[in-house]
Amino acid sequence: MTPADDTRNHDTADVATPDAPGVVLLVWDAPNVDMGLGSILGGRPTAVYRPRFDALGRWLLGYTADLSQQTQDALEAEATVFTNIVPGTSDNVRPWVEALRNVGFAVFAKPKTSDDSDVDDDMLEHIDRRAESGRLAGVVVASADGQAFREPLEELAEDIPVAVIGFREHATWAVQHDTITFLDLEDIPGVFREPLPRVSLDNLPDEGAWLQPLRPLTALLTSR
Repeated sequence: MTPADDTRNHDTADVATPDAPGVVLLVWDAPNVDMGLGSILGGRPTAVYRPRFDALGRWLLGYTADLSQQTQDALEAEATVFTNIVPGTSDNVRPWVEALRNVGFAVFAKPKTSDDSDVDDDMLEHIDRRAESGRLAGVVVASADGQAFREPLEELAEDIPVAVIGFREHATWAVQHDTITFLDLEDIPGVFREPLPRVSLDNLPDEGAWLQPLRPLTALLTSR
C-alpha cells in the first residue's frame, strides 16, 4: 500500500515499470459513507457503528489475493480514504486520520470551505492516474450510493473488475448492475462491532417498527 508518510501526488506510483505489479485500488468516499450511515442510524454514528478500517483492509487484501489467483498476475492492494476537513475541527479529526495511516491507508484531506469543495473530483482524478499508469487491475469504490462514479466505473468495468461498497438502501443501481459487483459494507466481516439498526419500509417486522427522525424538529426553525 502507499506509504503512510507519502505527501506527494503518488508520482512514483504512477510510473509503470516492466516488473511492477498490478494495483487493486480502493478509494473510500468518507463524506458520502458518513452521510449514508447517518441516514441508517438516524444521527451521528457512535463508536459501535463506526467502520473498522483494519477489517476493511483485511478484506481488500483477500479480494486482491483472489483476483491475483484468478488472473495469474502479481497484484498489490492500495487504499486511500478521501475526506473533507471542516475548518476548526482538525484536532478532532487528527486521531482518526493517524489511525487510518497506521493501518496502511493513505489519506487525502481537503478543507471543506464551500458546498462545492467535496472530494468526488479528487477521487476520480486519482483513479484516472492509476488507469493511465497501465497498472490498474481492479477498482473498489466505497461510497454510500456510488452514483457520482457510475459512468467512469462502467467504462472501467469493460476491462477490469470493478466493485462498489456501500449500503443497499442507497445504491440500488449498483445492486442491480450487470458488470459492477456490489458489496454491502455490513457484509464485510468485522467492519461493524454491532449489527446496524436497518429497518426500512421494505423489511418491517410483523409487530411494526419505529422509524426515527433524521434530524431534530427544531431544525425547522433554522432552515427557513
